[in-house]
Amino acid sequence: MKFIDDKAIEAYVKNFDIKQMLIIPAILLLLSLSILAYTTYKTGAPVELGLEFKGGTAVFFDSAKPMDQLEAEYKIFPGVQVREYGGGERKLMQFGPMSDSQKDELITKIKSEFTNVELRNMGEAFSKTLQGQAVKAIIISFLFMGIVVFIIFRTFVPSIAVLISAFADIAFAAAMMDVFGIVLSLGTVAALLMLIGYSVDTDILLTTRLLKRKGELNDKIKDAMKTGLTMTTTTLAALIALFIVSSGSYLVSSFTRIDIIRDISVVLIFGLIADIINTWMTNLGILKWHIEKGTQKTEKAIEKPKKKRQTS
Repeated sequence: MKFIDDKAIEAYVKNFDIKQMLIIPAILLLLSLSILAYTTYKTGAPVELGLEFKGGTAVFFDSAKPMDQLEAEYKIFPGVQVREYGGGERKLMQFGPMSDSQKDELITKIKSEFTNVELRNMGEAFSKTLQGQAVKAIIISFLFMGIVVFIIFRTFVPSIAVLISAFADIAFAAAMMDVFGIVLSLGTVAALLMLIGYSVDTDILLTTRLLKRKGELNDKIKDAMKTGLTMTTTTLAALIALFIVSSGSYLVSSFTRIDIIRDISVVLIFGLIADIINTWMTNLGILKWHIEKGTQKTEKAIEKPKKKRQTS
């Protein structure tokens, strides 16, 4: 059995016009931006910031108490969040910025109640510096990506289509981080940057096949879709396996839970799902319109000399 259905691809290429291709991605992008705007209104940032970006204190310790009970007991301290960490009874509590007196009280309370305690502090000033660097990294990545794409194709419309698709992928992945409570950490920033690269990879595959190769347009689209969807679904399968392994005690008790790997895999999974939609609907729709428009102009230019000859 073929994983990519040739008949389904052929039916999609023949039966969907440009407007139909663009409707679903447009709705998805509006929904993503709405979620990000709502989160910005509530928290001041499009996604919830992790310890690295907002500052605070992280406490690692061993305890048999459930996470809900720990959150209730430590809710007097700002921004408390509790997670399992590394399997077994190991726990992680994160707190927002607090005064020195509150921090001393917290440390005394934790050390008196739990064993194997480890503390990590992140200064607010350093966290803001990291936050600025992360934003710069994403902006610079987009900027250089746009420059490289324009140099390769040297036309405005295909370059803009690639940028729109990549932006929509990032927006959807970030919105899903808000929905599923995944904070922005150094790991998830790395995932978003990887997603930019993967999005451009599939978009350039599509654009190259349609603009650089000869042949009938629909045949070139089908060929590009077979290759691109095979690449993306293979990567998705690997990421789903990574999610299962890193989720540990959530799904398979014999696996060790690794939160940062789980968060990275979730961000990439949602980003690749969005990439399927944005590459093979948004980018394909824009490119198809661009190519058909160029073909019509060429046909009109050929017809004009013929009419002049017939008149003379």
